[in-house]
Amino acid sequence: MVQGANALPRNAANYAALTPLSFIARSAAVWPQAPAIVDGHVHQSWGDTYARCRRVASALVRLGVGRGDTVAVMLPNTRAMVELHFAVPMAGAILNTLNTRLDGEALGFMLQHGGARVLVTDTEYAPVIEKALAALPAAQRPRVIDVVDATVSSGKRLSELEYEDVVASGDPAFAWEPPADEWDAIALNYTSGTTGNPKGVVYHHRGAYLNAVSNIVDWSMPRHAVYLWTLPMFHCNGWCFPWTVAALAGVNVCLRKVDGAAIFDAIRTHKVTHYCGAPIVHTTLLNMPDSARAGITHKVSGLVAAAAPPAAMIEGMERLGFDITHVYGLTETYGPASVCAKQPGWDALDIAARTERNGRQGVAYTMQEGLSVRDAQTLAPVPADGTTIGEIMFRGNITMKGYLDNPAATAEAFAGGWFHTGDLAVLQPDGYVKIRDRSKDVIISGGENISSLEVEEVLYRHPDVLAAAVVAQPDARWGESPRAYVELKPGSTLTVDALRTHCRAHLAGFKMPKAFEFCELPKTSTGKIQKFVLRERARSTAAIE
Repeated sequence: MVQGANALPRNAANYAALTPLSFIARSAAVWPQAPAIVDGHVHQSWGDTYARCRRVASALVRLGVGRGDTVAVMLPNTRAMVELHFAVPMAGAILNTLNTRLDGEALGFMLQHGGARVLVTDTEYAPVIEKALAALPAAQRPRVIDVVDATVSSGKRLSELEYEDVVASGDPAFAWEPPADEWDAIALNYTSGTTGNPKGVVYHHRGAYLNAVSNIVDWSMPRHAVYLWTLPMFHCNGWCFPWTVAALAGVNVCLRKVDGAAIFDAIRTHKVTHYCGAPIVHTTLLNMPDSARAGITHKVSGLVAAAAPPAAMIEGMERLGFDITHVYGLTETYGPASVCAKQPGWDALDIAARTERNGRQGVAYTMQEGLSVRDAQTLAPVPADGTTIGEIMFRGNITMKGYLDNPAATAEAFAGGWFHTGDLAVLQPDGYVKIRDRSKDVIISGGENISSLEVEEVLYRHPDVLAAAVVAQPDARWGESPRAYVELKPGSTLTVDALRTHCRAHLAGFKMPKAFEFCELPKTSTGKIQKFVLRERARSTAAIE
């Protein structure tokens, strides 16, 4: 009997490859008049958005784009960026979203390595794109399509093709086909490349579909949610939220640049219900004057992702009235792959205790099969004692296909059947994961391990500290010692001596930073502090005793 049941075959009636393209088709059919995109003066429905995506897909095919080709995009969070998340895979191609803060050399490498056939770029980025294209052999330069935004005065046209002309030339009834295999690539994202060239992370249709659904389930998002784009869509494809919003027939409120006043204005005007961002986005909101927040009376939910979001930030957002949920993941896991799922009993705790629990990396996303803390060498799981440190590892459907044309790095990342994150953590008795540090961020001073995150947490507790990062600096006696880089809030008169006194009250002596430096911290376009820059600086800077 069991053998017979297993022998039943797949067919077109009972099996379809999973793809997030089905989300936009359904929303356009069921809610064609529902708002889909707000981008400045542009207000666009799901019916119109679907038609425009099909137009662009058909135009790309006429330009010679086919199955497995790469289409690169260099765009801010605009209507075109939303549309291309659907139009490119509708053409059978792979979407490569480029980091808008990179230099020409890095972008040139990505265009060449990814084999971009077409590049869609906003005219604002013309200077850096010109440098990127100039670095490529003529035969490898992609066909360029310009996106011209009337609100941006800078930048020039690089092509005779303009995005809106491409839209107009396309077929709104283009008969796109879903992938024959859900393992087909849908997107290519490059890692930061802090050492050597960046690696190309490949996503498949199945993973994009499942993580988009996990966003809904694990955040309890309602139908027609209003989502504000504070998170760059180039970052892990916006954590798969272009596809999530389409599944909900929600509203994409586009924001070209992250600005505190603009965020609050958008939340107030469009009744935004959800947004995502790195800790710096939330900290920016916390430091806005009360007048900027006036008039916002509805519930606003935010996702924050970082290896360890500052407790002071989570606590501050709760006091502000925003409902913050912590997620954790990497480019290799489609963005968030774990969530600090909130328990009912936490509501009865005081704010400090709730903050501590809400700051953990938590449990696996609904659609991720495995989240574990394991010994990096033996792969044995660590006990749930809250003290034994291991490496966070993932496995499941929302883990990348691998690194493009880099079999050695792919094999290393997947050693033992788990994806190795490089993040060090403990497993707490309730089964929740708590990061202790990145493996490369542990400071070994005189044989003692110092968690840079623990020291940073103390720094963030000072009311004058806006952002902080702690890295190792060379130390003639101890081998290495902690060095603190601190960005102060505007108008602060905090001194190094006062901050040192604050730290002494909360840290063991051997964990104390040997040096403090006040400066603006280097950050990525998603607001993450670039510790690799600070590590290089610390190696060449004498300690301040």
